[in-house]
Amino acid sequence: MFSWLGKEPELHPEVYGNVVDGLKSIYKSKLVPLEQHYLFNEFHSPPLSDADFDAQPLILLVGQYSTGKTTFIRYLLERDFPGMRIGPEPTTDKFIAVMYGDKEGVIPGNALVVDPKKQFRPLSAFGNAFLNRFQCSLVKSPVLKGMTIIDTPGILAGEKQRIDRGYDFTGVLEWFAERVDRIILLFDAHKLDISDEFRRSIEAIRSHDDKIRIILNKADMVDQQQLMRVYGALMWSLGKVLQTPEVVRVFTGSFWNEPLRCDTNRKLFEDETQDLFSDFQSLPKNSALRKLNDLIKRARLAKMHALIIAELKKEMPMFGKESKKKDLIRNLQVVYERIRQEQQISASDFPDIGRMQDMLVKYDFSKFHSHKPKLLEDVDLMLSEDISKLMAMIPHDSSPPSFLEVRGGAFETVEDKMTPFGYKCGEGCNAGFGEPEWIVNKERASYDALFDNLQPCEGRLSGAAVKVEFMKSKLPNPVLAKIWKLADVDMDGQLDKDEFALGMHLINVKLNGGEIPLQLPEHLIPPKKKDKWAKQEKYKNNDTDRDS
Repeated sequence: MFSWLGKEPELHPEVYGNVVDGLKSIYKSKLVPLEQHYLFNEFHSPPLSDADFDAQPLILLVGQYSTGKTTFIRYLLERDFPGMRIGPEPTTDKFIAVMYGDKEGVIPGNALVVDPKKQFRPLSAFGNAFLNRFQCSLVKSPVLKGMTIIDTPGILAGEKQRIDRGYDFTGVLEWFAERVDRIILLFDAHKLDISDEFRRSIEAIRSHDDKIRIILNKADMVDQQQLMRVYGALMWSLGKVLQTPEVVRVFTGSFWNEPLRCDTNRKLFEDETQDLFSDFQSLPKNSALRKLNDLIKRARLAKMHALIIAELKKEMPMFGKESKKKDLIRNLQVVYERIRQEQQISASDFPDIGRMQDMLVKYDFSKFHSHKPKLLEDVDLMLSEDISKLMAMIPHDSSPPSFLEVRGGAFETVEDKMTPFGYKCGEGCNAGFGEPEWIVNKERASYDALFDNLQPCEGRLSGAAVKVEFMKSKLPNPVLAKIWKLADVDMDGQLDKDEFALGMHLINVKLNGGEIPLQLPEHLIPPKKKDKWAKQEKYKNNDTDRDS
């Protein structure tokens, strides 16, 4: 009767409007208390603001001077932007955030970092030397409605790299790398050497290898044989710096609107450009997922940092604190190993030991906070429950960035289907589109001769007879089955002369490197069967409407 007295109050799970709102909520309620308690923001990364979560996708361009970073942005936008300078020597001497704006202009760095609507406020910590080399270029380009592009100063080589920039260049790169959606490393086909500063830059962003894409630019300057050697040399150099056995994705091309010096690789460049642009166009809809992934990585690092700080605090004696502090810093690897064994944590989750030792020198260990289980439990709960709820929301996400699409500029050209110069227009199954003559008729004489040799019955060939001829192509059975279904337009289980010719045409498309479509394009339908095909399609659509 009174069983309700022993019940705990019912907890109603928090409901979030979208993924980004959920990320803001759990970050502020679960992770921020842990970060503040153990000084995480002083050791690793400044706290995140609402602008960090609301920001549209960011693309960071990194490369040595004269690799075509600024030209690449101009190629994407198909226009100039304020502050743009292009030349063979180091011309971009600033970090430039190229963003969308109804009124075009330039916002200086000092004004930019005080704008609460933009995510750049923490950059003020890098001082005036950096802020004087930071600006925002506002451009009214539809491309920038779906992404923001960060242009960076050309990384120096030789004697030039010995001159100090006056600010922590790799620290700024690391700050951006933590927050961007893509890191594009550009290489010139004629300059594959990696300078010391470039090596340090890559090492600073190496922990975000899932965001890194490589572009081998100016590849039209070499022929096929030279390109093969250049590609191999680049992979060898990158393997030493990235220190990973996996092969990184390299996009090869010439990303500017000038004539190709060597056009023997034109098809390769078109395919690579299409893949790269498809990757860019996926960023808005995957933006929330990227932010969720970055928050998980941040939470794991914050939890690890808390365990290290609490362990160092526990080891401090009443007397002889300074000598004990030096001993703990010197033997930090022992502390790491003890935590790893107690907590059953992977060694790869620990922060870089050298950097941690340098940071710890500045602090009084006795003033660190001791172990506070509740804060760690909240983070564990966040990772196990809150994050899984947000993951379930991803397919139906209604966050503002997920509604954006990358359109305009070079993206319109890449997706062009209206002119003969669009991607794969007039090739493979697209050959013959818009032409008055049925494309299959170009090889019709040879197809008809094969048809007659197979001894048709009443103008048709059975599946068994066609199979013998189709098998001569050595294509796999699943591919031939797909071609049969497309060629059998009237679906009677036999092929007449037109259908057989269509099937042979599709086989040749596949043998020449093309792809077989899921549905037969209208321009490939035999002219005599178009009316019947149209009725079948109408019947299918009516059935679909009734089922829905």
